[in-house]
Amino acid sequence: MATVQHHAIGRFSEQQAATLEAGRSAILQEAAGLMALASSIDDKFAKAVNAILGAERRVIVTGIGKSGHIGRKIAATFASTGTTAFFLHASEAAHGDLGMVTSGDLLLVLSNSGFSQELRPLLAYARRNGVPVIGIVSKIHSPLGQAADIVLQLPDAAEACPVRVAPTTSTTMMLALGDALALAVMQRRGITRNDIAQWHPGGEIGSRIGPVDEVINCNDPLPLVAWDTPMRDIVFEMTSGGKGVAGVIGKEGGLIGIITDGDLRRAFDQVLTARAIDIMTRDPITVPSGTPVEEVLTIMNEAKITVLFVTAADNPATPIAIAHIHDLVP
Repeated sequence: MATVQHHAIGRFSEQQAATLEAGRSAILQEAAGLMALASSIDDKFAKAVNAILGAERRVIVTGIGKSGHIGRKIAATFASTGTTAFFLHASEAAHGDLGMVTSGDLLLVLSNSGFSQELRPLLAYARRNGVPVIGIVSKIHSPLGQAADIVLQLPDAAEACPVRVAPTTSTTMMLALGDALALAVMQRRGITRNDIAQWHPGGEIGSRIGPVDEVINCNDPLPLVAWDTPMRDIVFEMTSGGKGVAGVIGKEGGLIGIITDGDLRRAFDQVLTARAIDIMTRDPITVPSGTPVEEVLTIMNEAKITVLFVTAADNPATPIAIAHIHDLVP
């Protein structure tokens, strides 16, 4: 019985090792394709970027099969980085959707072989109507390679699948090349983080690079106390605020300090005599209205704090809201 178990464990270990090796091999094969792609970038890439920048209307990305799936992502990347773009399914194009393509547009056509039949009506339509075509293809003498105004040729790299057939390395290279085009165009357009924030109001990206004002509630009443407030009253104010802090307002009406739960514990023996000014932390860390969330989180992490006041953009002494780390991390 022990011998049977030993053999079973041995077979499992061999299978596990083979599985891990297969995974590593696939990744390394695709990485090799990406390295070859990076080395192949030449002036045609720059021409493609110039053509995209010069398009009067939109970049229309198209493809069929796995290339089509990659095309959808590339179109989305263009759109999210400042270039108006959408994906057109190559098969649907021949059944009426060619009406989506008009003068002033630019076609970005993806096909590993370049021989896909579904692309031919689209390429012919583009030629008749003067729509420029950028082709991403491995075979330069294919119909797509011959029809495109600018050809970005994929390197001759083996597919990562065990039988070297399923689109893997080729689609990875297409995706990387599409990203490279979109990001090079983005750089030329001078797109900023604020621009990206406008196009990503939702999800993790929006919550990270958007202004802190859009994440926190600026209408909540603030836990603020005057500089001479007795310590026992400070406790009540902090409890009602629910954030574990109270801001201290000075004689001139501006924020001069902050009191935390820790400050209260350290001054507990003065509970009957201490005032806010006696136990507060002076010159508290604040951020102005409009500060990106990720910048606020960086400030909190570096200062090892979990809460701070957001102040008016034009007056750092005027608190308008509280930002707690739990409000900023999705």
